[in-house]
Amino acid sequence: MRVESASEEKLRQLIMHALAEKTAENGYVTRDQLSALEVDGKPRRVIDQSRGIWNPRDMAATLAVVSSPDGPYDDQHLSDSLFRYDYRAGSIHGDNTKLRRAHELELPIILLRKIAAGQYVPVFPVYVVADDHANRQFVLALDESLRFLHDPMHLSESERRYARRVAKQRLHQPEFRGRILRAYETQCAVCRLKHGRLLDAAHIIGDAEDGGEPVVVNGLSLCKIHHAAYDANLLGISPDYVVQIDRDLLEETDGPMLRHGLQEMDKQPLQLPARRREQPDRERLARRFETFRATG
Repeated sequence: MRVESASEEKLRQLIMHALAEKTAENGYVTRDQLSALEVDGKPRRVIDQSRGIWNPRDMAATLAVVSSPDGPYDDQHLSDSLFRYDYRAGSIHGDNTKLRRAHELELPIILLRKIAAGQYVPVFPVYVVADDHANRQFVLALDESLRFLHDPMHLSESERRYARRVAKQRLHQPEFRGRILRAYETQCAVCRLKHGRLLDAAHIIGDAEDGGEPVVVNGLSLCKIHHAAYDANLLGISPDYVVQIDRDLLEETDGPMLRHGLQEMDKQPLQLPARRREQPDRERLARRFETFRATG
């Protein structure tokens, strides 16, 4: 890190810490929150009002970039590992200059993944590791461990495998959680617990299996105890959206957690997302429910 960017690095760390705290509850943040994020007791803008690149006047380099699936640019994953971010249209300079400067100064930036109108899942720290003039794109590394690749434009097979794992952990999983918590209005689908920090995005079909894509219809918002019970097949969810508890577990005698947290959930209806298109896929639930029944 160059001396000239050391103070800016500290400010970015403060901003990212504040952003992490804000994201922890719901898994995503709103444009309003990003427009006045409280950092060290003062409001700080973390998103441009209209552009995809936010270049604060008091910073030497870009602070944040927006990636939108319905935007005008073709931002994309690079072989599911690194991430390509298109230049802003027009000159190679303009807003792109400060993003290029983030590369030169080795400063971390924030990638804001749009999941709905005015709602974003932030990924950070992200680093600009290459400037692909020919394709008018920047190449972003989604983790500090990928900053020092020998040639970001041409990964070895081992580098590619590692980068894919990082992309899953740093990009796909947080985005999946943000979409799930948004769909379920930040509450457990089984017990209605509304504390976001205690909620997980659970896969119905595991991500290593066919049909295990990280999409909302393959997910459930579950508190940590119900997520663990679901993964252990102590709790099942039928394709008609009814919770069932393992028969042996129903016959056990223990403290209030077992009684109120699990046994009383038996035969309860699942709390569903309000938007029908985001409700759990019945075929996936049926597949998973068969596993629950076979295990029990």
